[in-house]
Amino acid sequence: MVADTSKRPWPSESANRPDITPDPAAGAHDPRVSGRRRGGVRGAAGALVPVFDAVFGGPPPVRFEFWDGTFAGGDDGASSADRGGPGDPVVRFRSARALRRIVWAPGELGLGRAYVAGDVDLCGDLPTLLHRLKRAMVNDREFGARELPAATRAAARLGALGPPPRPPRHEAHLHGRRHSKARDARAISHHYDVGNDFYRMVLGESMTYSCARWGDGITTLEAAQVAKHELVCRKLGLHARADARLLDVGCGWGSFAMHAATHHGARVVGVTISDEQYFLGHQRVKEAGLDDRVDIRLQDYRDLAGESFDAIASIGMFEHVGAARTAEYFAGLRSLLRPGGRLLNHAISSSGGSRLSSRSFAGRYVFPDGELLDVGDVVKAMQHAGFEVRDVESLREHYAATLREWIANLEHNWKAAVHEVGPERARVWRLYMAGSVVGFDDGGISVHQALGVVPHEHGRSSMPLQRDW
Repeated sequence: MVADTSKRPWPSESANRPDITPDPAAGAHDPRVSGRRRGGVRGAAGALVPVFDAVFGGPPPVRFEFWDGTFAGGDDGASSADRGGPGDPVVRFRSARALRRIVWAPGELGLGRAYVAGDVDLCGDLPTLLHRLKRAMVNDREFGARELPAATRAAARLGALGPPPRPPRHEAHLHGRRHSKARDARAISHHYDVGNDFYRMVLGESMTYSCARWGDGITTLEAAQVAKHELVCRKLGLHARADARLLDVGCGWGSFAMHAATHHGARVVGVTISDEQYFLGHQRVKEAGLDDRVDIRLQDYRDLAGESFDAIASIGMFEHVGAARTAEYFAGLRSLLRPGGRLLNHAISSSGGSRLSSRSFAGRYVFPDGELLDVGDVVKAMQHAGFEVRDVESLREHYAATLREWIANLEHNWKAAVHEVGPERARVWRLYMAGSVVGFDDGGISVHQALGVVPHEHGRSSMPLQRDW
């Protein structure tokens, strides 16, 4: 169903879009968009019928509302099982400039720019909205070059063609050799040096930016993160060895390092190349009275030559290494471990591997230069570096549940988050986390913990015979 109304139009294209930051949890429907005019379809909704047909093979699966008061989809665009009433998700185009962004950058980048800039609102439960859109795509394809002619004709009909709008200011444009130390430092700064207060709003008091582990009796995000920390400690054998020397690669704000020192007496070196993580991590360690056991350093893991450890944890850092440097990465960590030492590599993975393109939303706004490897390639690289791989575990469903908690935190703290980092960056995070939920839910991406050990001479591993962790 596509319909239009004679209700008042929304603010014009010339309005200042970035300062439109309604609470994402607010009601999805606008009372000004309620009627249907007889005599055919007109306005923005009518012009976009060919685009909807090309992308969805018919009406869109969720309600689309436009700046001129017209709309498409809605109840008739969703199955009875998907209908949720007035709170159903809505895609709301606030200006014709959104179409111009899509014409100039077909696919997720153009749509992402339109949302970040405030030309489009995504109302209601965002993971549900993205799930419905993805399931309804013709042949499971994203909007791209094949749909561009229809979108261009619609934009021309609506007078929306013109020069490319200026992209939102938080896009990353990195220069230099990919995965060099200097370029990696800029990529990490783009993502992590957003503001510690903002991360606390999203991550909660655990300040742990990686997949939590859920289970019976675990009802809070903080408890699930403690469970994940303890799982890693036990896989590394810290519970069975007092005073172990542990390296935490990409230590974030020090939460795992502090857990290992507090609960297992480990002596921990944590390294990060994020200034803000380093300063807050160092402060948290000192306030906890752990500065005699935890050493947080502003240091690249490639500069650790000459030190030795009993165990290494790399939790949520490997995505920044890159396929070209994977062999160097594992060989470097292998050289830091004593015989019998263990490595736990916890990383998001993708079947066949994938590099986040600069034409993707995540590659441009969230994880510049990010790469996801196939878990099989990770295992192979670990073995080539001299590790014996003893355990591989998927936590895919756990990450989807974790992300939903982070989204709920962000939306609960929406006004404060916008005040802290601005409306555009808050929208970046809301969209990227919701998109990640979809990926983990449908298996497009996963997360694996791979445990390797450095055998002693003659093959002795010092590993327990059973998985008693």
